[in-house]
Amino acid sequence: MESKSLASMADGNRLRVVMFPWLAFGHIIPFFELSKRIAQRGHRVFFISTPRNILRLPKLPPHLAPLIDLVRLPFPHRHNLPENVEATTDVPPHLGQHLKKAFDDLHGPLARFLEISAPDWLIYDFAPHWLPPIAAKLGIPCAYFCVTQAASLAFFGPPSVLLGVDDRTEPEHFTVPPKWVPFPSNRAFRLHEIRRTFENFSQGPGVTDLNRLGSTIQGCDVVAVRNYREYEPQWFRLLEEELYKKPVIPLGLLLPTEQDSGDEKDEKWVPIREWLDKQGKGSVVYVALGSEAPLSKEEVTELALGLELSEFPFFWVLRKPPGSAEDDSELLPEGFEERVKGRGVVCMAWAPQVRILAHPSVGVFLTHCGWSSVIEALMFGCPLVLLPLYIDQGLICRGFEEKKMGLEIARDERDDSFRRESVAESLRVVMVDEQGETYRAKAREMRDIFGDMDRQDGYVDDFVRYLQVHRGRAKAPQ
Repeated sequence: MESKSLASMADGNRLRVVMFPWLAFGHIIPFFELSKRIAQRGHRVFFISTPRNILRLPKLPPHLAPLIDLVRLPFPHRHNLPENVEATTDVPPHLGQHLKKAFDDLHGPLARFLEISAPDWLIYDFAPHWLPPIAAKLGIPCAYFCVTQAASLAFFGPPSVLLGVDDRTEPEHFTVPPKWVPFPSNRAFRLHEIRRTFENFSQGPGVTDLNRLGSTIQGCDVVAVRNYREYEPQWFRLLEEELYKKPVIPLGLLLPTEQDSGDEKDEKWVPIREWLDKQGKGSVVYVALGSEAPLSKEEVTELALGLELSEFPFFWVLRKPPGSAEDDSELLPEGFEERVKGRGVVCMAWAPQVRILAHPSVGVFLTHCGWSSVIEALMFGCPLVLLPLYIDQGLICRGFEEKKMGLEIARDERDDSFRRESVAESLRVVMVDEQGETYRAKAREMRDIFGDMDRQDGYVDDFVRYLQVHRGRAKAPQ
């Protein structure tokens, strides 16, 4: 493809693009994937983060390394944060606001870098509410890159609402579709999801997350969204024509270009692969709820006992929440690992998720509905069992329910808890029952769409062409 030819790119057409993600790996990795694709088309990218986060990035492919500068901004270790904390994965959710305050202290070093480097474009995340005025002063056009779905953005409304002109102040207000959505929709939070979000992201004094999002959208020239336009066409139209009144460009899914890091002899992968190889085709439940999921001890217990009750083989990546003082042995019910020995594996460390999902023995993915995770599952046609917890996971889950792409684990209406029986039943339905064929067929259908690399390339090509055409046309300061 001509757009990917590094050698054919004339110097005058080359872009200089700065990437600045929020300090969460669910954001950093999509920004990194987009950086690689921009560089693949012959452009220069400056990927900016903090030193420890840069060190934790996957290794750059040798042919792209000369075009991607990894820029380290020293992180200010204060604001009640422990030493060596530079990402959300390092702290419990209730310290997230302190992490954002420290992140805000990067504004000075970043402004100096932008002034010296004079990029053609700045692509930023939701958190740096202070960045659009800096870019406007320097004449640098900006793109806000949303790492989740267009529907999730639309649910929270236009910048005027995000910046505080709104009457939604209680969790209950977020349990119904908002008034600005003009078509039938099931996109809304369950009460337990929004309560958990409020509890774990206590706003306190200062700039709220919604205020941050409102400022970054208001101050950008274009919004880029990690999805297909065909997947949610009405939501893209709503954002572009009614809520934002500026270009909203789909980027595709930015699927991983390599199956995680390492090779087939990687020491972390080999024992996992050997265990999966011994299981029947489509027989294994893969369970991963992210590295920051705020599961209670009771929820871990019900999930464990539900896996046991299902009688399916399972591979469960169970990560302790950041800041947890519990030993690994204290997370699981007493005697659980002994009872499921040979049938189930509990992995308390990082695991190569893409490789696991690609393995033919995996038949179902039990997921928290993080957008990156479900993208990786559907690119291999893996059916979904859904257990959303907080942030926008519930909104993503409602979309999968609407499209019959996954089955949510039922919760008790009295206290919003889930039981082991609901876990086991949901797994049985999606894995083997006749009524679950709807979900299995939809997953197979999505494999052809989510795994379409030519379509992916086309979206990125269109975005890069937009950047080239509109370089140097910064939004005027407001």
